[in-house]
Amino acid sequence: MVAYPEGLRAHPSEEHLIARAVEKRRRDFIGARHCARQALAQLGEPAVAIGKAEDGGPIWPRGIVGSLTHCDGYKAAVLGHKLRFRSIGIDAEPHAALPEGVLDSVSLAPERQWLTTVLPGTALHLDRLLFCAKEATYKTWRPLTGRWLGFEDAHITFTVDEESAGSGAGTFHTELLIPGHTTDGGTPLRAFDGRWLISDGLILTAIVEA
Repeated sequence: MVAYPEGLRAHPSEEHLIARAVEKRRRDFIGARHCARQALAQLGEPAVAIGKAEDGGPIWPRGIVGSLTHCDGYKAAVLGHKLRFRSIGIDAEPHAALPEGVLDSVSLAPERQWLTTVLPGTALHLDRLLFCAKEATYKTWRPLTGRWLGFEDAHITFTVDEESAGSGAGTFHTELLIPGHTTDGGTPLRAFDGRWLISDGLILTAIVEA
């Protein structure tokens, strides 16, 4: 991670999108899009303005897919060329327990059962990990389908890397529970596979759908 650049400003063509936003929202928006423009440059693409769709998601330049995320102290973007990737979804969350009462509304019964049996005695906040993986799942799903995906519409299972059981890293598998017809006419979506990591007070999840 690097420090938030002092004096960072919105791209002139993005300022109207956050003109009435509170300071935290402005910093999150500006910081994440700053990361996205750095990623565009690494792909050999111009560092253009990144608009906002009606659903709140980013509008990428033609031929680009990607995902943004931000939470306290962290902003990130992952981008790729559409010729190589169908969709990308990332999410970051603070490594802390979900607020009381949230877990039941974002999880399925089998997922809650898993939380009670895996890694007993550790200090990992796996309820927040589950939420983070659901967010990455939605960010991967939405650009391909143009449709909502509820928390109840995806069943996520996890594996834990043996060598990192104390700190936290592994993979996850998302089984999609509703039809996954896509707007591009490609193969319907049935599942996603991703990776997760807990480090430096953050939970990070990522899915790359090739």
